[in-house]
Amino acid sequence: MSIHDVECCEQTHVHGEIVDAVNQMMPDEDELYDLAELFKVFGDSTRIRILFVLFEAEVCVCDLAEILHMTQSAVSHQLKILKQSKLVSARRDGKSVFYSLADDHVRSIIAQGREHIEE
Repeated sequence: MSIHDVECCEQTHVHGEIVDAVNQMMPDEDELYDLAELFKVFGDSTRIRILFVLFEAEVCVCDLAEILHMTQSAVSHQLKILKQSKLVSARRDGKSVFYSLADDHVRSIIAQGREHIEE
């Protein structure tokens, strides 16, 4: 797609009221950056697969590795990213660490994404 494939105004006329209203509602740069970083986390199909597993059950790294046909090391790496983004939480039980979704927002984000692509 080139710039010529996008329809543009035939003449420049800035609608000041709209611009001012939008600028007042625009989040600050730090919040926009954090939001963009969060969505980057969803940009990896392995992490999405992990989240789908966690929709169904709280599981340990061993279980995730088996379900996803991956090494524990590879799964741990992805879990670290998901945990840093506050999408999953962990709890220790003896020698095992079990992972679960951090909250229902994660499920909602994925559900809305699926709804969007299925339109």
